[in-house]
Amino acid sequence: MNNIENNTKNKIPMSTMIWFSGLSMLGFLATDMYLPAFETIRHEFGTSQTLISLSLSIFLLGMALGQLVYGPLSDRVGRKKMLFVGMTIFVISTAVISVSNSIELFLLARFGQALGACCGTVIWQAVVIDRYQGKSSERVFATIMPLVALSPALAPLLGAGMEAFFGWRSIFVVLMVIGLALAFATSREQESVPLGKKQEKLSSQLARDYKQIIKSKIFMGNMLIFAACSAAFFAYLTGSPFIMTAMGYSGSDIGLSYLPQTVAFLVGGYGCRSLLTRFNAKQLLPWLITLFITTVVTMFVIAFVTSPTTIWPILIPFCFLAVANGAIYPLVINAALADFKNCSATAAGLLNFLQTMFCFLASSVVSAFSEHGMYTVTAVMLFQGLLIVVGYVLAKHKKMNETANAAVVV
Repeated sequence: MNNIENNTKNKIPMSTMIWFSGLSMLGFLATDMYLPAFETIRHEFGTSQTLISLSLSIFLLGMALGQLVYGPLSDRVGRKKMLFVGMTIFVISTAVISVSNSIELFLLARFGQALGACCGTVIWQAVVIDRYQGKSSERVFATIMPLVALSPALAPLLGAGMEAFFGWRSIFVVLMVIGLALAFATSREQESVPLGKKQEKLSSQLARDYKQIIKSKIFMGNMLIFAACSAAFFAYLTGSPFIMTAMGYSGSDIGLSYLPQTVAFLVGGYGCRSLLTRFNAKQLLPWLITLFITTVVTMFVIAFVTSPTTIWPILIPFCFLAVANGAIYPLVINAALADFKNCSATAAGLLNFLQTMFCFLASSVVSAFSEHGMYTVTAVMLFQGLLIVVGYVLAKHKKMNETANAAVVV
């Protein structure tokens, strides 16, 4: 990582793009790879469906809390140092999971695994903001974010295959190797924030930075859109394995079910990247939000009116939601972080903390009421649609005020 690059026309090295992709996907890989093994793990530990679902919810909690720490510290001591710390925690915790013999140890190590994985989620976004601005940063986010969608399809498929041939513990051995590879890739990068300058007390720095971030209605509005879109996705992710198991699907079927939605997410992400050459984010976002809300309403009606016995009546509209999410993510993340180059990792950490807390709450509600299956999942998703409208109104109102003020000045 070179210090902030003002020449946004410089081509990004492929190795850096792969590194960005790996960091952005790590948390999702750790989330998704073991989903087809839910029932196997439950039987081996002799535990309940609720506790196995909790392993996903507790992972989201760890992801949320860790990002509040990595953001400010990486702004202060550097991106590379905090990435090495995070990767070390991730690798050790994943190794513990791979040898765990009780649900209690499994859950504890999952929390530690999340504390390690979340460093990548915060820091790759901060590096993009360090280096690029405007259309350039939008294009980087629009390139990387769709790759994140590969994990819901490829990770469960890989996990299902590994469970079938090598047992569920092999899933976590592979994750451990990925963590080591990312640590090696980090060692080959340069620092992106200037170090060595005199710094104020950490408490004073945090108070100033968080006050600046939280007071921004543009940040809060775009955060709410990002968080609610993600929470709807995780509500489905938490409930779908048990919904499909109850319908008679196998672990391999569950893994394959993530493929269509991943293709849809890629279509949305790279479609957004292409559309940005002709339209700006302000023009695209209302249409994408309309698509999202239409799909969650459709899924809710299908679940409560028809009570489907196969996954397809729910999966098909969910793919349209994935298209919307794939296009929305890069727009709202860039809009939320663009004004905070002085504390980009702190802003990214807060953004991802709040987003992950929304996912944790949605996942927890689905876990707590898992016996109601599809009804719980679609109701939680519908509620996220309401939050997205609130976020859009908040961010748009602020932009309209800024435009009006600018006109008065002119």
